[in-house]
Amino acid sequence: MPYRASNGPTERPRIATTAGLLVLAALAFLVGSRWQGNVLQAESQGQPRRVTPSSGLLPEERATVNLFRETQPSVVYITTLRDRRVSYFGRRFDRVQEGTGSGFLWDDRGHVVTNFHVIGNADTYQVTLHDQTTWPATFVGQDPEMDLAVLRIEAPAETLRPIPVGSSSDLLVGQSVLAIGNPFGLDYTLTTGVISALDREVQSIGGRELQGVIQTDAAINPGNSGGPLLDSSGRLIGVNTQIVSSGGAWAGIGFAIPVDTVNWVVPELIAHGRVNRPQLGVSLVEGARVRPQVDGVLVLEVVRNSGADRAGLRPTRRTRQGIVLGDVITAIEGQPVQSVSDIRALLERQQPGHTVTVTLLRGEEETEAEVRLSAPR
Repeated sequence: MPYRASNGPTERPRIATTAGLLVLAALAFLVGSRWQGNVLQAESQGQPRRVTPSSGLLPEERATVNLFRETQPSVVYITTLRDRRVSYFGRRFDRVQEGTGSGFLWDDRGHVVTNFHVIGNADTYQVTLHDQTTWPATFVGQDPEMDLAVLRIEAPAETLRPIPVGSSSDLLVGQSVLAIGNPFGLDYTLTTGVISALDREVQSIGGRELQGVIQTDAAINPGNSGGPLLDSSGRLIGVNTQIVSSGGAWAGIGFAIPVDTVNWVVPELIAHGRVNRPQLGVSLVEGARVRPQVDGVLVLEVVRNSGADRAGLRPTRRTRQGIVLGDVITAIEGQPVQSVSDIRALLERQQPGHTVTVTLLRGEEETEAEVRLSAPR
């Protein structure tokens, strides 16, 4: 007789059902464990993981990618070579690599702009375009004071894509910038950042104080020199030239020559091989504070038959009574000057033959003179 509870059906079917569920659960566990083990084993044997689909680029990423693709063909890689004597008594010379740097195409005639310190004292130059073709380059002109130089290659016009030129007069601190160059010989490297300061003054390799320089935190390393600094529209706004670093690599501060300066220096180099800066015809004492509460630049000497000489500017001279100070230039064309760099900056946009109004402090009296600018000798 089957066993029955006092208040319901027999318990044997319930026990059987429970046992069956336990068996099924055990089988599922074993199967799952084996499947997981197979997956782990497959991964351990080097089989690839399943790829997670991409959600696509962000709009700002897409803009940067497109900008790089559009501008890259305008950027070039420059290699400088120098002839070195194999032995002191021999006549044989070997051509060895002197250095590398960056540059960019200025026009469709093959003119390439770079830094003066990139080409340095090299004997020959090679320019590599974005299609990896390398062309011998000829020297066109240089301006050590502005750290700019121009080379030229005879490449087909269809392979040349001049860089779009912007303006540096309306730049703002905080706006995005991009630098393309060849740091450490790694061609076509893109770095991004912002303009971190404007109107900086740095000393060029020619010893001159460059004014209005752009400061950026976009990474600029050795080899970036001569490459373009671009705005978010892909326009040239500066030429990367220097970094501030104790170890020779990027430390968060880089400098670029503003494009408004580049845009008048480069045409001069192409046309004349140098910049024909107009001259007053005087030698000056840098940063001299020659009168109490008066800032100006002291005239030390006046070049004979120069515009300053014909205008009557007075030099500093020695007499039996001692040193008699010459005229102190306090302004040019109504713009105050406090240093030789100020005077140079004001004269650079003038042309030889133009006449400028020079404000002078002569003794205790202020006077003006009309000085005709002359060409450099």
